Amino acid sequence: MLELSAKTNLLEENAYRYSLQDVKEPVLYRDVYDYDQVPKIAFNHRRVPMAMPEDIWITDTSFRDGQQSVNPYTPEQIAELYKLMSQLGGPYGIIRQTEFFIYSQRDREAIERCMDLGLRFPEITTWIRASREDFRLVKELGIRETGILVSCSDYHIFKKLKMTRREAMEHYLATVKDAFDAGVMPRCHLEDITRADFYGFVVPFVNELMKLSREAGIPVRVRACDTMGYGVPYTEVALPRSVPGIIYGLQHYSDVQSEYLEWHGHNDFYKAVANASAAWLYGACGVNCSLLGIGERTGNVPLEAMVFEYASLRGSLDGMDPTAITRIAEYFSREIGYHIPPMTPFVGRNFNMTRAGIHADGLLKDEEIYNIFNTEKLLDRPAAVAISKTSGLAGIAYWINQNYRLKGERQLDKRAKLVEQMKDWVDAQYEGGRTAALSNEELEQKIDELSGGVLKPAGD
Repeated sequence: MLELSAKTNLLEENAYRYSLQDVKEPVLYRDVYDYDQVPKIAFNHRRVPMAMPEDIWITDTSFRDGQQSVNPYTPEQIAELYKLMSQLGGPYGIIRQTEFFIYSQRDREAIERCMDLGLRFPEITTWIRASREDFRLVKELGIRETGILVSCSDYHIFKKLKMTRREAMEHYLATVKDAFDAGVMPRCHLEDITRADFYGFVVPFVNELMKLSREAGIPVRVRACDTMGYGVPYTEVALPRSVPGIIYGLQHYSDVQSEYLEWHGHNDFYKAVANASAAWLYGACGVNCSLLGIGERTGNVPLEAMVFEYASLRGSLDGMDPTAITRIAEYFSREIGYHIPPMTPFVGRNFNMTRAGIHADGLLKDEEIYNIFNTEKLLDRPAAVAISKTSGLAGIAYWINQNYRLKGERQLDKRAKLVEQMKDWVDAQYEGGRTAALSNEELEQKIDELSGGVLKPAGD
């Protein structure tokens, strides 16, 4: 049967509908996932069309998935991070939603504190255990949408739930009906989709979800969860690992509209950001992230990374305020006591810092040579150097100019007397056996001594 596709405006065959394959033994893809070997990436050379939606956005799981891997945040900390996240997302809500637990009184206090702020974005959603009581609680709190777990790989269905595929499907559909009965929009988390039988379970199950949604007149959001970080962004990769294939398949075979399609990834194989970007490029409006990438094991997609990925793909920040990223990182370090690895892009102490003298020489001439973009403007983080035995005259000159905010005619070059004196002193420190970089306090004390107190650090 031929039908005119509303997506492509082309005649397409639409005769075959995938039905549930209720297998007796779990399909574990042992040729790809041999537990004693590194997972393999198989190619089938099938290309799917790139289909970036008109609007794309970011959703957040810092207070749900992220909070599971650190000491629980206090309601006060959550409220402060929520405010900063709203500032970062801007007036158009590029950071569209954030999700909360509702298990305890402390969880509900955090929700109420955030609601009391009266911010439009990010919208507050929840994640629940999918009982009728929890659905009622979500409704009572005035929350429109909640996430529910619908594990879709045979690893979970057979090994964890001890069910057959049909039993799992019937259980999940009954849970979704409970959400509809409570007047709540469900967000179905397709857990472990990158190890699932896509055509034998995922597509038939999502087809039934869409059918229930149409009958209830309530939309369903579908979150494709790369729970173990197995997803691969490359084109022509075979399912179940293909991110483009998963996004295309959910749209093409289950009629999930882009605005109700979301990607949730993990970083076990360093592909979290690339996979999230691929999800956008191939048709999902939403990518689910957490602040600083904090999450299970190696973490989730870092939210701050997708802010800049958005700007790269769209050519604009569209009202987002990336300087809030620096304030978020400072809050995690200062108030929560979270250690951010120093080399972490955008938020680490050293992300735009150099120790190499040759790089510092380039920064001194024009910081654009060795800085990724205007980090002072976009992140309120000027390019920096750390003084060590390899910094050289240029590194010392650049450090002094930055630390003391010397501009124009006041700026020192590497031939200045003070720079040469500092270089002699630094060399003597390392010739004496020192190995660590010199602290700002040590450098400032020596500069004060050599300059007679003429120079004052910025902020003094």
